[in-house]
Amino acid sequence: MRRSLNKMAEEFRIYWRHYILQSLFATLAVFIVLYLLTLQHAIIIASIGATAFIVFTMPDNITAQAWNVIGGHVVGLSCGFLFSLIPHPTLIPSLLVYSLAVGTSIFTMVVTDTEHPPAAGTALGVAITGISLHVFCAVTLSIILFSVIHRFFKPYLRDLT
Repeated sequence: MRRSLNKMAEEFRIYWRHYILQSLFATLAVFIVLYLLTLQHAIIIASIGATAFIVFTMPDNITAQAWNVIGGHVVGLSCGFLFSLIPHPTLIPSLLVYSLAVGTSIFTMVVTDTEHPPAAGTALGVAITGISLHVFCAVTLSIILFSVIHRFFKPYLRDLT
C-alpha cells in the first residue's frame, strides 16, 4: 500500500500539469453541455460526463478516438430515439423498452466498430426522456467538442490511468 501511495505521489509530481490541463479540458467541455441541458436530462448528462472521463484521462484508448466517441453517441441517440417511439404504458413494458434500447445500442456499436461505453447511457437517457432539439444539439456539440479537443491537443494529452 505504501509503495502504491509513493508511486502515485511520484507520478503526480512528474505529470501534475497533465492532470490539471486534462481536468480543465473536461470541466470546460462538460460546462458547455450542462449549459445546454436541464437536469431533466440527467442520464444523458451522466453519459457525457463519462465520455469526458474517457477522452481526457485515457486519450490513447480506442474508445476515446473520434470515430468511437462520435459514432457511439450517434448510435446511442438513434437507438434511444427509435425505442422511445414504442408505446410503453406500464412499468414492465417500459423496462423492456429501455433495456432493449441499451442492448440494441451495444450490439450496433460492436457491429459498426464504434464502441464507446457511455453511449449506451445516451441510448438509455433518450429512450426514457425522448429526443428533443436541446438533447440532440447538446450531445452533438459535446461529442464534436470532445473530439476536436482530443485531436488538436493530442500531443499534450497523456494517459493518466
